[in-house]
Amino acid sequence: MKIYPIHTGNFKLDGGAMFGVVPKSIWSRVNPADEKNMCTWAMRCMLVETDGRLILIDTGIGNKQSERFFSYYFLHGNHSLDASLNELGFHRDDITDVFLTHLHFDHCGGAIQWNSSKDGYEPAFPNAKFWSNSDHWKWATEPNPREKASFLSENILPIQESGQLELINLNKSGLTEWLPGFSVLRVDGHTDAQMLPVINYQGKTMVFCADLLPSAGHIPLPWVMAYDTRPLTSMKEKDQFLQDAINKDYLLFFEHDAYNELGSLVQTEKGVRISETFAFREIFS
Repeated sequence: MKIYPIHTGNFKLDGGAMFGVVPKSIWSRVNPADEKNMCTWAMRCMLVETDGRLILIDTGIGNKQSERFFSYYFLHGNHSLDASLNELGFHRDDITDVFLTHLHFDHCGGAIQWNSSKDGYEPAFPNAKFWSNSDHWKWATEPNPREKASFLSENILPIQESGQLELINLNKSGLTEWLPGFSVLRVDGHTDAQMLPVINYQGKTMVFCADLLPSAGHIPLPWVMAYDTRPLTSMKEKDQFLQDAINKDYLLFFEHDAYNELGSLVQTEKGVRISETFAFREIFS
């Protein structure tokens, strides 16, 4: 197995929304805001090469939305999905599986592209299977008013229409083994049936934290996003996950942290905190 971080670019979101009830006077020490109260966030994906498969975990925001849509999120940076793949010697046609942690636009927008010659949407990875689960798929295709703006039909329905959609049969609790060395943890606080990859790699257990822990700054228990549909559930899930992470010495892979790719944890008098942060290449060759 080989794993690579895939940087697809940065965007901005309101700091208050990202840190919920935590006051700006505190969270701004972790992630400073601009004059509009917007903080920079990464859209960092992961590529897993294993047993003849090339698996892309999440896809970033993509490029098919309108200029007006993108103006809300201030996309910036030099990275893109295609450039990151090309740097590693891959092309999107090489991807065999696209694993979608959940179907919010910043995680799945790059899964679908606009084909002007066909005047329609199509999968951006023509040779891939797209993996979700039945509970989350139903949740996303019949969206509640709170999340409706994050579940864009043009990002989701063409996956099913293409015949490339596959659904993982998730355990309600605990881990579900998907592939050898690659398990899935279900969490329901941020959105229903979000899937976190838990991967055994080079003697370590690495967790793709998605939106359970979008950044190293979200480790303290009360630091829960206002975007979460069930914040108390998020806190309960975080508490259990952090204890497991301490006991099992997990490495955390941060999808949205603009500054830190990986982190380890330590137990302190104030609770679980970040011990160290690392660039991926500092840990894995």
